[in-house]
Amino acid sequence: MEPLDFSTKVLHTPYLREDSHQALRMPVYDSVAFSFDSAEEIEAAFRGSKAGHVYSRITNPTLEHFENQMRTVSGALGSMAFSTGMAALSNLLVAIAGQGENIITTRKIFGNTYSLFAETLTDLGIEFRFADFSRTETIEPLIDVNTRAIFFETITNPQMEVADTRKLATIARKHHLLLLADTTLTPPYLFRSKEFGVDVEMISSTKFISGGATALGGVILDNGTYDWAKNRKVAPFARKFGPFALMAKLRKEVARNLGATLSAHNAWLQSLGLETFTLRVDQACRNTQAIAQWLEAQPKVRSVNYPGLKSSHFYEVSQQQFGKRPGAVLTFDLESKEQCFEMINGLQLIRKATNINDNKSLILHPASTIFCEYDAATLKSLDVRETTIRLAVGIEERQDLINDLASAFQQI
Repeated sequence: MEPLDFSTKVLHTPYLREDSHQALRMPVYDSVAFSFDSAEEIEAAFRGSKAGHVYSRITNPTLEHFENQMRTVSGALGSMAFSTGMAALSNLLVAIAGQGENIITTRKIFGNTYSLFAETLTDLGIEFRFADFSRTETIEPLIDVNTRAIFFETITNPQMEVADTRKLATIARKHHLLLLADTTLTPPYLFRSKEFGVDVEMISSTKFISGGATALGGVILDNGTYDWAKNRKVAPFARKFGPFALMAKLRKEVARNLGATLSAHNAWLQSLGLETFTLRVDQACRNTQAIAQWLEAQPKVRSVNYPGLKSSHFYEVSQQQFGKRPGAVLTFDLESKEQCFEMINGLQLIRKATNINDNKSLILHPASTIFCEYDAATLKSLDVRETTIRLAVGIEERQDLINDLASAFQQI
C-alpha cells in the first residue's frame, strides 16, 4: 500500500486504546481524574511502568489522541500539546536550558517571543544572544561552551524573513547544539522540519491547526534526531528513556510542574481542525500569492514582503523549503503610519484583529499593536516599521478580498 497523505493520516489515526462505543471521532473526556481497579495498578501508572491516565494535567485520552495525530502527520518521534503556543515554547526552553546557559537566536521574531527572551527568561538566568540569520556567518562567533541551542522562526513574523534551515542545521551539528524551530507559519504539510535538520519543532496550534481560531493551543514535536545525553538538563532522563528523554522530561517534570495543560475540549477542537487542515491551507496560500502579486502592482504600495514573490530576497530558499505554499501571511509598506491607519479603516470585509491563519482574513499595524511596548530604537533593531501593515489571509474568495483592499486604497 502507498504511503498515506496528510488528511488521510489525520482521519484514520487509530486510538491508542479501544473506545468502548467505537465512536468515529474521539470523545471529549472532560474528566480530571481516572479510576483504577487496584492500588497496584495506580502505583504502576504513576511510576510509568504501565500506561494509564491518572490526572488530566499530565495526560488525558482526548489530548493523547490529538498528540498522536500530530506525531502521525509530522513523522516526529514524540509529541506533546500545551495550552498555548507560548506555553509550548516556554516549557521547551525551560526544559533544555538553565541559569548561566545561552541560546542563539535573532531579534527578528514575534513580539511576545522577543519579550519572553529579553525579559522573562533572562530574569531566570537564561541568556539570549542575537545574530543575523540572513547572514549565518554571524552565528558561530556567539557560540561557547554554555550554548545549548539555536532557535529560529521558519518565516519571521512580521518581517517575513526566511532562514536557510540547512545552513543552520550544519552549524548546530558542528557544535552539538539543538536546532529549535517555531513553525507556526509553516506547520507540517507546509514544511517537513526533520528533512531540513530541525531537532525540535514548536507550533502555535491556535493558528492553522485549530480550524479557524476556535481554540488556543500549542505543540512540541521531537523529531528524534538529537542525542539527549548531550544536554545537561535532559541527560538524566536520557539514561532511562533514551530517545524519548525530552518527552519524559516535559511530561514527568517541567510541563507537569508548570501546569500549562491543553484542555480536553480544546484538544478535541484541534483534532477537528486537523481534518480540514489541508483544504484551508491550500486555499489560504493560493489567496495570499494572488493578493501579494496584486499588491505589488498598486501605486500606493512601497513594498510587499511575501516569500512567494520572485521579488523577495528569500524566494529561492522559500521555494526549497516550502514549495508553492510559503504560508498565508504577508506584509506591505505604505508611505506613513497615517496612511496605514487610513487604509485599515477603509476596509469593510477584512477584519481589524490580531491572530493569523483564522478562516477570516485579518489585518493590523504591528508597530502600534503587537510591538507597542517598545521604543523607537528597539523597533528599529527588530526591523518593525511604522509604515508596515500585516495581512493574514483567510479562505474567502480572493476577488472579494482584492475588491475590499482596492476600495480601502481609494480612502487614502
